[in-house]
Amino acid sequence: MNIVLLDAGTLGSDLDLNIFSEAGKCTIWEHTKPDQVEQRTREANIIITNRVLLGEKELSRMPDLKLICLTATGFNTIDTDYCRKHGIGVANVAGYSTESVAQHTFAMLFYLAEHSRYYDDYIRQGRYRDDNHFADVSKPWHEICGKTWGILGLGAIGRRVARIAEAFGARVVYSSISGVQREEPWPELPLEDLLKESDIVSIHAPLTERTENLLSHKEFELMKREAILLNLGRGAIINEEALVRALEQEKILCAGLDVLKDEPPREDSPLPALVDRGKLYITPHNAWGSVESRNRLIREVLENIRAFQNGTERNRIV
Repeated sequence: MNIVLLDAGTLGSDLDLNIFSEAGKCTIWEHTKPDQVEQRTREANIIITNRVLLGEKELSRMPDLKLICLTATGFNTIDTDYCRKHGIGVANVAGYSTESVAQHTFAMLFYLAEHSRYYDDYIRQGRYRDDNHFADVSKPWHEICGKTWGILGLGAIGRRVARIAEAFGARVVYSSISGVQREEPWPELPLEDLLKESDIVSIHAPLTERTENLLSHKEFELMKREAILLNLGRGAIINEEALVRALEQEKILCAGLDVLKDEPPREDSPLPALVDRGKLYITPHNAWGSVESRNRLIREVLENIRAFQNGTERNRIV
């Protein structure tokens, strides 16, 4: 089988992607621009991709394509209706990044809550050496213990974050974003009540019609002025204009974003200015990307291919 990996650069440069050669002849491209898709996939039987757009126009020019393997959970870049009509399988990977994203959630929280940038600069700039005191607590910080942590999106990642937050002594509450009702060990609150009560709010939900602009001007008015907001779901779940206003007007204390509406951000984005002022911490959509997580990911993709070759379905969307 001819296997084509279109955007290996999204997986990092430290992985052994030659494992895909175990399943067939594999051609690996670091990045693929829209005008390069047709040439690179013309003879492909299997495509491996993360973010390359494969719509009807592109797919109609791949006569030998049998399977699309996503190196991600989301599949909004693929025209699944076209695939369904033309017998093209689509498989994703879920659950590979739970530990990585949960860990990153707390890394972001501690960076913000304990003013790590300030204290790091304090040491680097020699101010500690010149201080008359043995300790500097000029930027006060609070313990997680006893605080209320609200979770939006209680899937595998949300549950893992909940358990870790409990280990720190936090009271965990959640809102069901999907509307699915489950038996959970934590109390479920309507979104408005969760926002009013929570000292920390973390988002771990996918982007859907229900979640787009879930937090906007009205919702920020409900939150505590000392609240910390963390988004590790999808960028468009937060209305960024509303977030900028909330931070500028001190409606909430600060925010950490691993995901943005536009990735990378546009040149005219107001977000970097808030980073400079210490109100916002942004990481480049890398919460999923621990070494262990990425290795699990490529092994899962290989297993999806092997299952297809053996005539079985695994992690199939289509």
